[in-house]
Amino acid sequence: MSKKLRIGIVGLGFIGTQKHLVGLAQHKDKCEIVAFCDFDIERAEAGKAEWGNEDAYTTTDYMDLVNDDSIDVMHVCTWNANHCEITCAALEAGKHVMVEKPMAVTGEDARKMRDTAKRTGKKLTVGFQYRQREEYQFLKALADEGKFGEIYAAKAHATRRRGVPIWGVFTDKSKQGGGPLIDLGGHSIDVALWLMNNYDVASVTGVVNYKLADKPEGNIGGEWDPATYEVEDSAFGFVTFKNGASLFVEASWALNIKAAREGCITIMGTEAGAETIQDPAGSANLIVDVNSIEGGKQVNTGFGAGGAYFSAGGVGGAQTGFSYMGGLEAGLWLDAILNDTEPYVTADQAVVVTEILDGIYKSAAQGGKPVYFD
Repeated sequence: MSKKLRIGIVGLGFIGTQKHLVGLAQHKDKCEIVAFCDFDIERAEAGKAEWGNEDAYTTTDYMDLVNDDSIDVMHVCTWNANHCEITCAALEAGKHVMVEKPMAVTGEDARKMRDTAKRTGKKLTVGFQYRQREEYQFLKALADEGKFGEIYAAKAHATRRRGVPIWGVFTDKSKQGGGPLIDLGGHSIDVALWLMNNYDVASVTGVVNYKLADKPEGNIGGEWDPATYEVEDSAFGFVTFKNGASLFVEASWALNIKAAREGCITIMGTEAGAETIQDPAGSANLIVDVNSIEGGKQVNTGFGAGGAYFSAGGVGGAQTGFSYMGGLEAGLWLDAILNDTEPYVTADQAVVVTEILDGIYKSAAQGGKPVYFD
């Protein structure tokens, strides 16, 4: 394609503005944002004023974007419960779609979205930007080089001690589908599966806890309202793969632990292992340890903030968080469309993440009985 891609965005909350719009704005040579949709027209107007071109328009109805034949791409950043409906409508109308994580609330909806993309020949990707962290790019390179050997066990960590988001609709189950598991857990699961290069799930077992909703004290950012807290405060899952590998999942917004471990992973291979933790000094960087046997001795090689591999120019430095990762994510996505290549995060991969999340919830609902996959 020789022209700039024309993009419409649905949902102008924090993630829509601070990741998607900021990320797309770093690629003005490849795209222009021409339509802004939100149920709150003032948010749409604010988005247009800051990020729109001269011809951009605003609306409260996403079907205006779906029916606009001039739009090439739609970004869906709405409540989780709306992802499937809006995405499928956009794909059917001939648009490529980036949908924010989680892909969908259920595995059934995620498969419907993927199958619609394949049938219509349009590209579909999901916003798992944690792959763009320098730390995980580093570990992925080591995994691809065979540093870890066969990765046969892993852990996906997505835990906060007291970090319930008290804005928006995060604690509304009807709109979000769940709490910390569906909100935070998907990122860590995605990174773990990506490093393992294993998407062939055999079974999922889960436990979901509703224990601390009435204990809002100590929450970062202020106390939540227990009367409107409808989702789990923590969840745990165990995934087995058809080749015998396993994945442990932990997610929480409220859990009596010493320290948070959000967006982190542990991988264990036949040749070496690795793990990430949040920087105790408070930077946005992760501390990375590669664990191996060298010269007959146990060796832990650490790379942290300002270390040999992660400099102040990366995540945690001058370019931080969503701006840094969102720009890389947007660039890869736009290139996939313009060059007609596979998206960096494929729909097939994202479906498996959603199926694991859904499997944990379903297993917990049936008393911890495993959910089996064909």
